[in-house]
Amino acid sequence: MEVLRPDFKLDDFFDDLKSSNNRALLLDYDGTLAPFKINRNEALPYPEVIPAIEVIMEAGGCRVVIISGRTIKELKPLLGMKKLPEIWGSHGWERLFIDGKYEVNRLNDSSKQGLESASTWLAAEGLAERTEPKPGSVAVHWRGLESTGINEIEKKILECWRPIAADSELQIHSFDGGLELRAPGRDKGYAVKKIVSEMGPGVASYLGDDLTDEDAFEALDKTGLGVLVNQRLRNTAATLWIKPPDELLHFLKRWKRAL
Repeated sequence: MEVLRPDFKLDDFFDDLKSSNNRALLLDYDGTLAPFKINRNEALPYPEVIPAIEVIMEAGGCRVVIISGRTIKELKPLLGMKKLPEIWGSHGWERLFIDGKYEVNRLNDSSKQGLESASTWLAAEGLAERTEPKPGSVAVHWRGLESTGINEIEKKILECWRPIAADSELQIHSFDGGLELRAPGRDKGYAVKKIVSEMGPGVASYLGDDLTDEDAFEALDKTGLGVLVNQRLRNTAATLWIKPPDELLHFLKRWKRAL
């Protein structure tokens, strides 16, 4: 583990966590709880990670939330949990409450039409198998391709998506392994802000690996702990850097001891 902010003391954070009656553990999925796979349906969590999270949930006194770019429908079977936590899917466009209630935010007509146009073009280009439609966005995955193939696909997609994005007020985002065309108004930072506002004064931490997690780190600011979960350190707004899976498990176990 490496602390990335000189004024931050990790021991003090866990002392605050122990003394607080209001705690939230917020977790990204792909790249954080689970390693990346060429076949996205094979991206199962690291061994022991889900049991560690379930122990935290069973202990009580902590709100556990998964916040992912995946759809909730995709996440459920991958998690394989006895009892699901609260889940925010599709970068905050979907929400599954702990009691099973489900909400999805609706797109405006312009964004909806833009995403439909992008998806139609992708199918015509033979990229349907690499396309992931979601509420609020469409993503293209190229993990497993050679770099030359990736460059060609990325160039073609950007040539198509840029005018669509301009006409529909959509936004193009890069992520580890692809590109995403997304409607504005929701991201992981939005989900974090909503959760923190609902819980009130307390201690919160968000664990994520990708560029899409930076919004969540920034949303916590200095009121919580942003944790970059990655084999390599990069420019980040996170306060702590840990490597999966060993340091991730160590962090989760230390969290449990503080409850």
